Amino acid sequence: MEYSGPILDILNIICDPLSKCCKYHCNLSQYMENLREKLGEINCRKEDVESRLRAELLLGKETKKEVELWLQKVVKINGVAQALEQEVLKGKYLSRVCLGRRVWKMIQEVDQHYQKGSFNDSLVVDKPLQNRDEIPPTPLAGGATTETLLEEISECLLNDDVRKIGVYGMGGIGKTTIMKHIHNKLLNTFEAVIWITVSKSPNLSGLQNDIARKLNEDFSKYEDETEKATKLFSLLKQKKRWFLILDDIWEPFSLEEIGIPEPTSANGCKLALTTRSLDVCRRMGCKEVKMKLLTKMEAWNLFLDKVGREILLYPDLKAIATQVADECACLPLAIVTIAVSMRGVVDINEWSCALEELRESIKGLNEMDKVLERLKFSFTRLKDEKLQCCLQYCALYPEDFAIERTELIRHLIAEGIIEEKKSRQAEFNKGHAMLNKLENACLLERVIRWDTIYVKMHDLIRDMAINITSEKHLVESGRQLKELPDTKKWMKDLERISLMRNHIVEIPCDTSPKCQRLSTLFLSENRDLARIADSFFLYMHSLKVLDLSHTKITNLPNSISDLENLTALYLQYCPELRYLPSLAKIGALRELDLSYSGLKDAPQGIEMLTSLRYLNLFYSDLEVLPVGILPKLSSLQCLIVCGRSKPFKVVKPAELASLRKLESFGGQMFDLLDYHLYVKSLDGMPSKYHLQVGTHKRLKLLEMPENYYNRIVKIEGISGEGEEDLVLPNDVEFFTLKRCNSLGSLIDVLSSNKEIVHRTGNTKPDGDECVLLASSSRSCSRLQPDKIEDSQFVVSSSSIPSPGTFSFLILIKIQSCSNLRNLFKPGLQPRFPNVKEIAIYDCCQMEEIVAATTEEYGEGISEEGSSNRKGMTYLFYLPKLKALTLSKLPELKSICRGLMTCDSLVYMTVSCCPKLKRLPLALPLLHGKPSPPPNLKVINVQDKRWWRSLEWNHQEEEKALQPFCQYLEL
Repeated sequence: MEYSGPILDILNIICDPLSKCCKYHCNLSQYMENLREKLGEINCRKEDVESRLRAELLLGKETKKEVELWLQKVVKINGVAQALEQEVLKGKYLSRVCLGRRVWKMIQEVDQHYQKGSFNDSLVVDKPLQNRDEIPPTPLAGGATTETLLEEISECLLNDDVRKIGVYGMGGIGKTTIMKHIHNKLLNTFEAVIWITVSKSPNLSGLQNDIARKLNEDFSKYEDETEKATKLFSLLKQKKRWFLILDDIWEPFSLEEIGIPEPTSANGCKLALTTRSLDVCRRMGCKEVKMKLLTKMEAWNLFLDKVGREILLYPDLKAIATQVADECACLPLAIVTIAVSMRGVVDINEWSCALEELRESIKGLNEMDKVLERLKFSFTRLKDEKLQCCLQYCALYPEDFAIERTELIRHLIAEGIIEEKKSRQAEFNKGHAMLNKLENACLLERVIRWDTIYVKMHDLIRDMAINITSEKHLVESGRQLKELPDTKKWMKDLERISLMRNHIVEIPCDTSPKCQRLSTLFLSENRDLARIADSFFLYMHSLKVLDLSHTKITNLPNSISDLENLTALYLQYCPELRYLPSLAKIGALRELDLSYSGLKDAPQGIEMLTSLRYLNLFYSDLEVLPVGILPKLSSLQCLIVCGRSKPFKVVKPAELASLRKLESFGGQMFDLLDYHLYVKSLDGMPSKYHLQVGTHKRLKLLEMPENYYNRIVKIEGISGEGEEDLVLPNDVEFFTLKRCNSLGSLIDVLSSNKEIVHRTGNTKPDGDECVLLASSSRSCSRLQPDKIEDSQFVVSSSSIPSPGTFSFLILIKIQSCSNLRNLFKPGLQPRFPNVKEIAIYDCCQMEEIVAATTEEYGEGISEEGSSNRKGMTYLFYLPKLKALTLSKLPELKSICRGLMTCDSLVYMTVSCCPKLKRLPLALPLLHGKPSPPPNLKVINVQDKRWWRSLEWNHQEEEKALQPFCQYLEL
């Protein structure tokens, strides 16, 4: 009897699993039926949730993240269940136990997820606003006068009895500047603070679009202004308190017509506008706030700040400088521009001459004309005709228009304002230098948006430039024109005409302007312009620059073929374009931009364009450029080619290699053979390239090769038999390799200053990617994190790379790499002295960040050991590491079996790494006790339970780091 208990226990241990196996085997069909029922239930709930979403997703709302994740999981569950059902149908008798167990577990998973989808609360939340950033303001000019006005406006806006204010005053007095400061000051006082620039010719529809865009809505799908007003009204009504700033209003308009709810004490909303007209303030029902001129002392101090206080060292100079300052009439814009133009001048004769010019120029003029003449003084002081032409050229663009610097420089080169130099890069350098001088002279303003640099003109500076060129330039840009200006305006002496950003639909047959001196014509961004009469260009034989970009033009008139002096033809973003007449006679053509166009066939006569410097066929419908054309374009400096829907079949290595003047190339090659032939033909040219091989649908970073990385190689989807070695150019900066199953290794055959990456294992064709950024010290510091997200970054090899390898790498990000087990070998760490960020996400087999080997650590070393067999502690040194993120790594057991020395560490995040039991930070000692890294700000961890489970070499280590610990889950 004494043996019966243990025997029964053994039988229970054996029988329980056997009974479960029997149950899984016998009930497989029933389980499948139950699974189908559960799937039906969860899909019904999914439909209900989606129906609720359609009802709740009003303007200004977005789906909750938990709802998005729930819906995504349902889709995933359906896919897994479908695959499982196929396995059951095809399964053999002996596999029924395993399949039965999987189906049973699937039922539990579906049921649990079904319960999570009840969502008793709302499915949506308010969209986060994108306008919480401060506007970079110009420093406030003056002293007490401006500060008093700033406080007065602020008090008005915080006073419940005042709902609308109008700030008025003459141009250049500082209305926009002070309202930028108000915008930043009240940014967190209202739920939404919205800045809109209106300008002289307001387009109500465009104004509605701008306000909607600031509220994260796209109104481009609505054509009717009344419908837009209704939607906008509803959108703004949802906001509890908003503050709308309308800058530079010239004519009053109805808020109701736009769709702006009337600000009231009940809704807590406010509206502020700036204008030159007191009448506008009154007719829009605003409390009037007048901008005052600076006092004489404030004006003099501002003048001294800009001209340089060293002039006070010259007694005779101070007296005449005071008189020059007086001529600025205490107007901030005039003071700044005139003072800057005189900066560094110490000759009293030059100051006397300047004073006389100022006084003579404004005699007998009204106040506004006096302002323009004062600004013209700064223009004249440039004393460089090329700079003056450049400023006048900027005035061709619409008021308050941000002009991209690279686009502007391209135009200046095509116009001849920037003279021809030995290289395209030298011409761009000259262009940037010219624009910098105009910015330094306070005649242009620099604007940075999304890492792109633009320039803008103050509207008074623009008025001054247009006034100077009124006899030679016709500027009607951004005026909402629906047809060409009256023929009386097309004077024979006109040299430049700008009609961009209007609503012109066609140029009719009876239009033949006799502008025989015309060199520049802007018709761009007339987005409905579809037809131009053949007669239009008949008398424009001097035309050099023709810009028809962003239009619906379907074909160009045949008279284009006779424009023998044409140097630049811009047809980018013309998706309807199907036909170009012969270009054979336009031998002077230097720039041809057909990017994003609908042109399907190569332009006739393109092979005759021996002066062509720039050819852009990026993302056009053109698929083939006939063999033999490229070598004839012997002057090409920049070539960009990539098809919209298929790989562009233009790039022949031998033809590319023949272009000895090519400085920038971006293009797609169909296979590795062509790629290798081209790479091996490189001999220092081009200096910038974006080489793409394989099945990429679209080249990124190519529209403006003058920006971004200089030397890029991307390879994707290459297949073949056996192993293939991949050769890189010797100066590559950025390299990606994706879905290339046949490649065995990547070898460095050209240079020791570039990095090598070896393919390890098989790459799945569903998104695993190997990315390498390599560089000389010239430009790798410009690496942006988003360039290598969603990647598998394999840094391991059979041999240790040479010193200097990876030495300029700054950031490593790894995501969703299911086969990756570790990131570094210990011997590689000295090659990463400049890495600033390491982030690893969603790698289900990642076990170690720094791999351990028996050679380095000795036999049988424990998981948490930190010494090798010689008894010495191993240090993994990353001197510049600032951020370390480890997330969703279920198998991660070790970051480093020794210690990591990261004195620059600022942020550390560890989440969903349940098997990680040690943070191997080498903490500096302070008074004999461990202290945190000197720059550390925060350690984000999953929860308190995980933090308490960590094992420490010394209890003092936990005490040192605990104050920096923040829990992602409470």
